[in-house]
Amino acid sequence: MPTTVQARSTESRPPAPRTFSGATTAVAKDLGRLVLQCGDRPGIIAAVSQFLADYDANIVESDQATTDPESGRFFLRMTFRRVDLTVHLADIEKNFELSLADKFEDVQWQFTEAAIPKRVAIMASKTDHCVLDLLWRARRGELPIDIGLVVSNHPDLAQDVRSFGVPFVHIPVDRKDKAAAEEKQLQLLSGNFDLVVMARYMQILSADFLDRIGCPVINIHHSFLPAFAGAGPYEQAKGRGVKLIGATAHYATQDLDEGPIIEQDVVRVSHALDVAALTRRGADVERAVLTRAVQWHCEDRVLRYGNSTVVFAR
Repeated sequence: MPTTVQARSTESRPPAPRTFSGATTAVAKDLGRLVLQCGDRPGIIAAVSQFLADYDANIVESDQATTDPESGRFFLRMTFRRVDLTVHLADIEKNFELSLADKFEDVQWQFTEAAIPKRVAIMASKTDHCVLDLLWRARRGELPIDIGLVVSNHPDLAQDVRSFGVPFVHIPVDRKDKAAAEEKQLQLLSGNFDLVVMARYMQILSADFLDRIGCPVINIHHSFLPAFAGAGPYEQAKGRGVKLIGATAHYATQDLDEGPIIEQDVVRVSHALDVAALTRRGADVERAVLTRAVQWHCEDRVLRYGNSTVVFAR
């Protein structure tokens, strides 16, 4: 789970990194990232900076935050450049653990290579605006992701998705036996992806599914949480004469729509707009919020802490 700041994975690194297309490729070459959280105390930034300097790594970006300078939780994200990083990163990871990590209290940390995109799967239903926006941006090289699969409980989006060269799998969901559908989904998803995105996937994921998926799941909610619950949010919004509509991207947890929030936004509306116009404006803000959430997650900018997040957005 790269951007949820878990301890370093012991899995072997791929023999050759996948690089994503677009102008970001050249910039990302030889760039590494370190995300870390631990108990706050003096000297953490100095120790990490010296460690990287000892490996001839030049720090090019650094963000930090603390919940309390006296006895709080400290959060750090550093981007650094090291020539031939792929060759050296395993040694950097090993020696960071041996020489530094044990000196911090309750530490969680991870190194990543900026040039290796996160492998992403998308779950969708019938609504297309979020999934097609992600596919389009990924194809243009605007997002550091490699979309490997779209899974849907309806067949409607198959042709559109496949036009991007991305596999589409239709797995119907029987309301009387959702566990059977989730089992088929897990066979495709579990252990194969760094992130799963619910791009208006209109099904509730079970706690068992989330426990077994093996990676974070980001959901886009069609309101500025907490707000209109249940079906027909825009009809409810019209009926209440709302002046703002919004969207919320959050990590999916077993508590419905209560997971750690990554990004939110709103757009101003008026009484003159009908339900169709509200829906269009809502779709626009949903796309924007989900794109930012996925980008920040895949750039290792989101650090989870309990049911909250620290987001080093730029």
